[in-house]
Amino acid sequence: MSAAGEFIDAALQYEGDGYRAADVAERLGDGLRSYGSSVGAVRGTVRDALRKFRGLEHDELTALASELWAVPVFERRLAAIVLLQSSVPVLRHTDLTRIEGFVRAGRVPELADPLATDVIGPLLERLDGTARAKAETVLDRWMQDEPWLRRAALFAPIRELGAGGGDVDRATRRLAVALDGLQRPAPIAVVEPAVERLRAVL
Repeated sequence: MSAAGEFIDAALQYEGDGYRAADVAERLGDGLRSYGSSVGAVRGTVRDALRKFRGLEHDELTALASELWAVPVFERRLAAIVLLQSSVPVLRHTDLTRIEGFVRAGRVPELADPLATDVIGPLLERLDGTARAKAETVLDRWMQDEPWLRRAALFAPIRELGAGGGDVDRATRRLAVALDGLQRPAPIAVVEPAVERLRAVL
């Protein structure tokens, strides 16, 4: 484990609470363990790590996110999301491949939704030209994939659309694809909340 990864993991365990850990693990399920550290502690730990290990560049930041995500502990995975959120200015459209793996493995709203709204959405907003087009093509492909990826593709542009920007036509097409999927046998409980949120801003 990298020095930054060890620092974050140790801090999260130190901030943990046994009762909270048991509650989080039972509530989220899906094989996730928990240290029982609060969301505020997770954010503060990542902030402290970025201060302590100044100068981390794109490859080091994304590798650290993968390192944190690799262990199925909720707070580690949340820390990976907070790290990526803090790193959006240096992320590239090619990082969607790594993030796609996180979405596939996340499988709970507490992880999948922040990935979509706090990482993927802001990443899309700062891209333009060919990079933006390639990123949008990836999200279009997600709409033909498993439910958690569809959910992420629907949630990702909501903040930008709500602020009066974004690609309304593309979002409308994705919504139509999602609505069609809701008419057929499918795990609609995963996708439906994103459908309702997207409809509200279009």
